[in-house]
Amino acid sequence: MADLVIIGNGVAGTTVARHVRKHSDRDITIISSESRHFYSRPALMYLYMGHMKYDNIKPYEDWFWEKNRLDLMFDYVRHIDTDNKKLTLANTADLHYNQLVLATGSKSNYFGWPGQNLQGVQGLYSLQDLELMEDNTREAREAVVIGGGLIGIEMAEMLLTRGIKVTFLVREDRYWGNVLRREEGELIGRHVAEHHVDLRLATELDAILGDDGGRVRAIRTKSGEEIPCQFVGLTAGVHPNIDLVRDSSIQHGRGIRVNTHLETNVPDVFACGDCAEIIEGDAERGRIEPLWYTGKMQAEALAQTLVGKRTEYDRGIWFNSAKFFDIEYHTYGFVAAEPRDCEETFYWEHPDGKQCMRLVYHRDDGRLIGMNSFGIRYRHRVFERWLAENRTVAYVLTHLNEANFDPEFFKRFEREMVAAYNQTAKTPIQLKRRKVLGIF
Repeated sequence: MADLVIIGNGVAGTTVARHVRKHSDRDITIISSESRHFYSRPALMYLYMGHMKYDNIKPYEDWFWEKNRLDLMFDYVRHIDTDNKKLTLANTADLHYNQLVLATGSKSNYFGWPGQNLQGVQGLYSLQDLELMEDNTREAREAVVIGGGLIGIEMAEMLLTRGIKVTFLVREDRYWGNVLRREEGELIGRHVAEHHVDLRLATELDAILGDDGGRVRAIRTKSGEEIPCQFVGLTAGVHPNIDLVRDSSIQHGRGIRVNTHLETNVPDVFACGDCAEIIEGDAERGRIEPLWYTGKMQAEALAQTLVGKRTEYDRGIWFNSAKFFDIEYHTYGFVAAEPRDCEETFYWEHPDGKQCMRLVYHRDDGRLIGMNSFGIRYRHRVFERWLAENRTVAYVLTHLNEANFDPEFFKRFEREMVAAYNQTAKTPIQLKRRKVLGIF
C-alpha cells in the first residue's frame, strides 16, 4: 500500500510531491514512464540546439529524491481501479494507494491528416519526442512545420541550427492569429522571415506524402502545392493526456474534470496541470491551462489540500511569456485576439519593428484590462498590482518607468510611447523621471 501516489513527474506532479513533503511526513510515490527524473520541459529545445546537456535541465540532483523520501518509479500505469484503489502497472506488481494525483500532462494534436503516421512525421512534447526528432532529422535537408504557435516557432529555430531549410505553414492570416492582434502577429511574422524561414500564411495542410519506404517525401497544401521535405513537425497545439482514465470511473471531457479544489468525482482522486479541466460551479465546459506556471500553481494549491488544508486554486491575473527567436514577449491581464466592443486600445511600435506595446483598457473609465509587450521587459509584479488596483491607462503610462526592468544600458521607449498616446488623448499625460532601483 502506498499512501500518496502521483502519476506524472512533470512540473505539476513534482511540485505536488515537493510541497506535500514540506508540510508532512506522508509516504509519497511518483510514477513516470517518460523520464526517471523531473526535467524542465521548456528547455528541451536547448538540448537539440547543443546549448545544454540533459543534466543541465534537471532542476534537482539525483540524490534529492532519496534525501527527501520521494519514491520514484520508472513504470507505466495501465489501469486505474478506483473501487479497490489499485493501479495496474506494466512492469511491476499492482500498487494500492490511499490517495491518487493525476498529473499526466499533454499530447501533441494530430488531426487525422493523411500520412501523419509516416516516418519523419512527429510532434514535440516529451523527452521521447526529442529523441525521435534527433533520429528523424539526421539526414533531413528540408522540413515543414505545421501550426502557428509557440512549439512551432521553437521547432523552426531548432531545425535552423542544424542547417535544415524550414517552411512554416500557418492556417491563419497572421502568426498565432488565435492569440495575437494583427499588428503583433505581423511583427513576429516579419521577424520569422528575417531568420530565413519560409513563412506561409493562410495555408493549410492537405496531406503528407510518403515514398516507397514509408518515409515522408513532401507535403501537399489545400491549394495543391507540393513542398518537398524529409521531416514534418506537427505543432498545431496539444490536448490533455487522458488516455489512462478513459476506461475508469473518473469523469473526463476535454480533460480530467475537476472542481476548483482540483478534486475529481471520485473521492481521494485529484488531477492538476495540463491534463485537468477545471469546472467552475455548474458550468458544462471547463478551462484547460496548458502552461508551466499554471501547472505549478495548481500543484501548490493541491498540496495544501493533501496535507489537510483544503485550498481552492486561484490563478489570479493571467500572464504568459515566450521568446520568438530574438524577441521576448510578455502579456499580463487579457488581450483578446480581436477587439471587443467594451474596449479601447493603445498600440505603439518602434520604427525598426522589433519592439511594441499594446495597452487594452475599458472604454468607459480607462481601467487597464491587459497588455502585450514585445522586445521590452516589464515587471510582472508591477503590472499585476496595477491590474488588481484597477489603474487607468493614463496612470500606467505615467508610471511605466517603474515597471521597466531592461538592463541599464538598454534603450528605453517610455517617452516615445507617451508622446504617441498624447497625439490622440483628450487629456495629455507627462512622463516624469523616476528613480528605479538606483537607475534614473
